[in-house]
This record gives sequence, structure tokens and C-alpha cells, in this order.
Amino acid sequence: MKIKQSHLFAGAIAGAVILFFIIGGIVTSIGASDKKAAAAAAGPEKIADPLVQVSAVPQAQRPYVVLVRGRTEANRTVIVRAETAGPVAATPAREGSFVSRGAVLCRISTDARQASLDQARALLRTRQLEKEASDRLAAQGYRSQTQVLQAQANLDGATAQVRQAEVLLDQVNIRAPFSGVFDRREAEIGTYLAPGGACGTMIQLDPMVIVTDVAERDVGRIRVGSTATATLVSGEILSGRVRLVARDADPATRTYRIEIEAPNPGGRARSGLSAEVRINTGSGPAHLVPTTALVLDSAGRQGVRYVIAGDRVAFAPITVLDETPEGVWITGLSGDARVITAGQSYVSEGQKVRIPAK
Repeated sequence: MKIKQSHLFAGAIAGAVILFFIIGGIVTSIGASDKKAAAAAAGPEKIADPLVQVSAVPQAQRPYVVLVRGRTEANRTVIVRAETAGPVAATPAREGSFVSRGAVLCRISTDARQASLDQARALLRTRQLEKEASDRLAAQGYRSQTQVLQAQANLDGATAQVRQAEVLLDQVNIRAPFSGVFDRREAEIGTYLAPGGACGTMIQLDPMVIVTDVAERDVGRIRVGSTATATLVSGEILSGRVRLVARDADPATRTYRIEIEAPNPGGRARSGLSAEVRINTGSGPAHLVPTTALVLDSAGRQGVRYVIAGDRVAFAPITVLDETPEGVWITGLSGDARVITAGQSYVSEGQKVRIPAK
């Protein structure tokens, strides 16, 4: 069979096209391999250092304070009790009122106590007359020295009986042991009180005591006599001094009890109010940084990241002294510092960073 010339021509063209694509693929593969080899020889592509924003923070002198939560307590709380037995005849003090020291809170019925006192006074008068007569007779020689001494002893005994009867009679008056508030009455008129029975509760609100519990890391900085300020939940502010720093920790919380004594004229602040307490512990170097600059390191410590020489990152654990609208006062940095305020969470210690030019 004779092949047409046109068919041969078409086949030649098709073969040429196929050959062209095969040769092109081989050349492209060789070129790509050469580029990869050149890239490998040149090394990995260089990554730019991270960009951070810093703020120049100068060192300043700042009072050191310990910030804790506390509560107010009465300086003294006493349950006033009866010394003698009997029914309550009167309750002169109004519950919740301020009373002076010695004021009668409850009065027990006198019963026969007044009669006993009258009898003792009559006996005392008799012994006085006997002593006077004995002295006159002794001066005339009609009484021996022994009889004179016996008359004096009888007089002394009668005097003691009067004093005893006076004390027993006065014990019917249950009095305030100090000036303060008669906070709660326990006995009403007609209530029978045995010795030790409760009349009511007295509290002393001036001075006021602010009680707080301080963590073991802070208690070493607090001294008896340190000044302190308490802002009560009611808005009142009390200023005073530390009067007690406990030596033994609470076994449950591992905290130490601190007591602050503060004047409270008129007892205007109440007992049992929550308070924010600031205890001054001296002064020293500190830095004011934005709240957003605070971070945690891999160990969970609170601190700030800052830039040192060579534009490398460093971390400093810090202690918060005070929080203000302008920022947070901290200790832990030394001298003036360039604190990272943006990007601090994405860099690590020792890493080189870029700081934008101002």
C-alpha cells in the first residue's frame, strides 16, 4: 500500500512537536536542580529580628508598702458578769449606747444586803463607844493593857464587817469596766443571775484595731511601730501603727496575724468592716511601668522583659509595690531600664530584637 505524501508530512510534524516537549522538560528539570543546588550552597534565608516597642523607665525613690485585706475589730470585747446572786431589778444602760467607765449596766435586787450593812454599822458604833470607855478607864488605872487591846481588836473587827457589807451591797451594781459601747444586753428585769451570770457585752471602739493576715514572704518587712493606713469599705480612712506582728503562722493558711491600732474618736468606725490596708515598710528604688508590661516567665514568675546592651532581651522578676492610674510601681529592676511595652510576649531572654527609631 502506498502511503500518501501528505500523511508522511503530518507524521513528521507530530514527531517534531513530541520531541520538542521532551527536550524542554529535560532542560527545565536540569535548571530547577541547578537553582536548588545554588540555594543550598548559599545557606538558609535570613529571618529579620522581631520588632518590639520599649519605654525608657527611670529609677525613682518610692515608699515600700505591703498591700493586704483586713477587717476592723474592737480593741476590747468583754462580757460583763454578776459577782453576786439575785434577780435583776433595773437595767439603766440602753443597749447600743455609749457608756462611761463605772456606769451601772444592770442592778440586782438588794434583798437583805442593806439590812446587813445597817447592822454592821450599828455594831461598829457600839465598838467605838466601848473603845472610848476602855481608854478612859485605862487612863484612870481601871483597865489593863490587855483589855485595851481587846477593845481595839473588837473595833477593828466591826470596821471590817462594815466594809464587807458595803462591798456586798455594791456588788448588786454591775458596772462598765471601761468607757465604750454597751453592745448587747443579756439580762432583762426579772432575770435571776447567779454569780458569773452575764449582764451584757461591752466593746471598746477607740482605739480601733485593724486585723490582717500577711503572707510569709512579706511579714519579715513589717515591724512593730510601722505606720499603716486602712481604707474601710464604708469609705472612712483610719491611720495608725502596727502593735503586733505574730511570731507563729496560722497552720491552715501559713499567714501571720498583724494588728494595727488606730484612733477612732467617738467610735465612728464600726467593728467588723472590711478594709484595704497599706503598711509602710520603708522606702527605696522603684520603677513605674505600664500594667500591660507585666508578663510571666517559663517558671511562672511575674516580671518584666527589658532590653539590655546589644538590643537583647532580659527578664527581671518583680514585686508589685502599688497600683496607680498611671501604672504599677515595682521593684526588681536596677537603674534606668528600657522596658518592653509591646511584643514582650513573643520574645525570649537572650533574643536580639529591633527597636523602631523615634
